[in-house]
Amino acid sequence: MYKTGELIERLSNEHSLSLEEYAFLIKERTPEAATELASLADKKRREVYGTDVYIRGLIEISNYCVNDCLYCGIRRSNKACDRYRLTPEEILLCCKEGYKLGFRTFVMQGGEDPYYTDDLLCELISEVKSQYPDCAVTLSLGERSRESYEMLFKAGADRYLLRHETYDKEHYEKLHPSSMSWDNRMKCLRELRQIGYQVGCGFMVESPFQSEKELAEDLKFIEEFKPDMCGIGPFISHKDTPFKDEPSGGCDLTCYLLSIIRLIYPNILLPSTTALGTIDPMGREKGLKAGANVVMPNLSPVGVRKKYELYDNKICTGEEASECIECLRGRINRAGYKMVTDRGDIKR
Repeated sequence: MYKTGELIERLSNEHSLSLEEYAFLIKERTPEAATELASLADKKRREVYGTDVYIRGLIEISNYCVNDCLYCGIRRSNKACDRYRLTPEEILLCCKEGYKLGFRTFVMQGGEDPYYTDDLLCELISEVKSQYPDCAVTLSLGERSRESYEMLFKAGADRYLLRHETYDKEHYEKLHPSSMSWDNRMKCLRELRQIGYQVGCGFMVESPFQSEKELAEDLKFIEEFKPDMCGIGPFISHKDTPFKDEPSGGCDLTCYLLSIIRLIYPNILLPSTTALGTIDPMGREKGLKAGANVVMPNLSPVGVRKKYELYDNKICTGEEASECIECLRGRINRAGYKMVTDRGDIKR
């Protein structure tokens, strides 16, 4: 029989456990284990990144999506979704405002929207890099062809975030329509790595049909793939999806897993997500104390923020970017960390 304390110590020293050991650590979670993991994770992140917290300027460019993921509020079948697209000019204005506020990474995120062709995106990325050469451009635009990823990389994109959502293929198929493929999602992640992007993946916590078995598989995948970034957050239901009556996940297990991921890969860039702050008023601070070192304030025009509703009750939809950043700076300081103006690349 495993002992939690021994597993935590081994993980801290060796950065690896078996699938069965990860599952045990999750199943036998206690407040004491969570405290110990958070303490060790915070120590590891301080060894690599000190108390620095990197900020990313999130620009939600479109809520159109060709996909029909069962959990997502902007899924194709949601007729109640008030659709919008930002023009390249509007996106550049967001970058201009963000640069003045100190952002040195811009994250362009959206549904899989065919409007954003390779030519349009390449021109936009090139313009951002021309105007702000000291900034990083991160894309989070879903599954595209290898040729598309290569073109966007050559245009100047530095990073690509593509959440895998779950590493268990059978579980993936329960969360997505048959038109979507777990194999293709994994292929995209491998291709992004091969092309040269800093690659981010991530998964939902306490999503429908998930057990410690599936979460253990996610942790093992993180251990073996070693992404540059990993975004995890609690599943939060949306009223206009097939999972509207499913219970939302909680803050505690997400923070527990953040600590484990930090111990698996001490150098990883680990966001404390908006979903954490939505599920718990102190969620983002708890995430930072559990080992996270990235936050992503919203630079999108205030008029569209409520429309980019992946889940219900998303926070910070009515604040100007300047208000949001100052509020966040104070909260990060009170948690014992320091918001920094930096591209925030991974430290190898």
